[in-house]
Amino acid sequence: MTFRRATVPLQEPAVRLAGGSIEYVPAELQPYLRDVADHLSRVNEMVDGLDRLLSDILNANLAQVSVQQNNDMRKISAWAALAAVPTMIAGVYGMNFTDMPELRQPWGYPAALALMIGVCLVLHRVFKRSGWL
Repeated sequence: MTFRRATVPLQEPAVRLAGGSIEYVPAELQPYLRDVADHLSRVNEMVDGLDRLLSDILNANLAQVSVQQNNDMRKISAWAALAAVPTMIAGVYGMNFTDMPELRQPWGYPAALALMIGVCLVLHRVFKRSGWL
């Protein structure tokens, strides 16, 4: 940006000096002034090219960061789902209902634990296959 600010304002005066519109510039200097104006024009084009290149690099980096953030959010969501399922099942079984038939059975507590573990394993497998974990 500093280099651009230093060279772009010089373009118009260099072209005017090279064009012969200034009366105090000797004619024998015209080829040299045209050469200077041409070099300045090339430098300005090069600065524009580098500026575009840097912008493209920045955009590519921002896209890469965005993709990484999306992947991180998928993983966080998958782990949250894995934690939510056993929490929901434990919440239902922790409500002290008397009408649940498996509460009076000796296999009720192990069945609830097996259900939690089974659902978590199925979710883990599904998320692993889809690339979320």
